[in-house]
Amino acid sequence: MTNRHASDAEYLLRNAVDALPTGELERKLEDGRPLRVKLGLDPTAPDIHLGHVVVLQKLREFQDRGHVVVLIVGDYTARVGDPSGRSAARPQLDPAEIDLNAETYQRQAFTVLDHERTEVRRNGEWLDMPAEDLFGLARTATVAQLLERDDFAKRFGEGSAITILELLYPLLQGYDSVAVRSDVELGGTDQLFNLLLARDIQQAYGVEPQVALTMPILPGTDGKRRMSKSEGNYIGVSEPAEEIFGKTMSVPDTAMPAYYELLLDREPDSSLAPVEAKRTLARELTARFAGEDAAREAEARFDRVHVRHDVPEDIEEAPLPGDDPVHLPALLAEAFGISRSEARRLLAQGGVRLEGEVVSDADLDVPADRLDGRVVQLGRRRFKRFRRAA
Repeated sequence: MTNRHASDAEYLLRNAVDALPTGELERKLEDGRPLRVKLGLDPTAPDIHLGHVVVLQKLREFQDRGHVVVLIVGDYTARVGDPSGRSAARPQLDPAEIDLNAETYQRQAFTVLDHERTEVRRNGEWLDMPAEDLFGLARTATVAQLLERDDFAKRFGEGSAITILELLYPLLQGYDSVAVRSDVELGGTDQLFNLLLARDIQQAYGVEPQVALTMPILPGTDGKRRMSKSEGNYIGVSEPAEEIFGKTMSVPDTAMPAYYELLLDREPDSSLAPVEAKRTLARELTARFAGEDAAREAEARFDRVHVRHDVPEDIEEAPLPGDDPVHLPALLAEAFGISRSEARRLLAQGGVRLEGEVVSDADLDVPADRLDGRVVQLGRRRFKRFRRAA
C-alpha cells in the first residue's frame, strides 16, 4: 500500500467502530479509483439531527479525498420502517408525508455534504419492482439468517410479533447496495447486520461486496438514549439558533467527550470548566448550522433567560383568537407550531408558563383577559406575547 493510501485509510477509520472485512477498505483504496460510498436515510421525520451529522461528516471526509458519495433517500424503505433497535413494528407512514420529509432531508444533508460531489437517489427507482424480481431477492437470504439479528431474536424469544414486511427490510436495504454498486456503506453500529447482509446480497447478484463501516451512536440531550426525534432528545440542524444553543447547553457533562469527538473531531479543552467546555461546543455547533451572528445572539439570549433569568427583550407577538375563554392547547398549537397532543403533554409536565407561573393542565380553557398582553413561555426557550386584535 502506498503511503498516501495508508494515510487515507488511517484517517477515514480513526473514529469508526467497525470496518469489515478487516483490511478490505485498505485494499479498495489501493485500486486507486474513486470509491462509491453509500448512506441510506429513511425520511420518517422531517428533520436531520446531530446523530445523522456524525455519519454525514464521515461521508464528507470520503468526498474530500476524491470519492463519490451516494445518498439514498429511502422513500420506499420508509414505507416498511427500519426495525433496527425496535421492540415493535413501526407505525406506517403516509406516502405524501414521506415525500415531504424526503425533500427536507436532502436540503439538510447538504449542510454537511458537498452538493457537487453527491449523487442523490431514491430507492423507489428500483424497489418498485415486479413480484418476480421481489421473489428473486427473497431467495438471497434465509429466515434463520434474519433471525440472527439481535432485535429480531429478542422479539422472537419474547413471543412478540414480527411481520413479514419487517423481515424484508434488510433485503430491501441490501438491494440498494446492488442497485448503486456501492464499495462502502456507512451506518451506525445498530446497522451492522444490515450492512453485512448487503454484502451477501451483492454477491448473489454478481456485484463486488461492499465494506461495512459503522460509526458510534451519538447520545441524545439526555445523555443516555440514542439521539432520536421520537425520543424528543434531539438537536435538529435546521432548528432556530437559540434552540441549538440551548439544547446543547442541556446535554449532561458526561456526554461531552462523545459530542466533542464525533462532532468537533477533538477532545474538550481540559483547562476549561465543564460548563465553559459546553459553551464552546454550543457556540461552535450553532455557528456551523445557523451562522456566527445567530450564534452570538443565541448565546446572549441564553444568558438573559437562563443565567440572569430575564424575559427576552425581543418577544414575538401573536394574536389571541376571538373565543373567550381561549382553549389553551389550540392556542399553543397555532402559535408555536406544535400539535395539540404535544401542547397537552407540555401542560401536564409543567412545561408552560404564563408570566413566569406554571400553568396547570387543569387550565385548558383560560379567560382571554388573563392572556391579553401577557407572555407565555413554552419549554425553556420559546416565548410569545399574546394580544387581542385591535
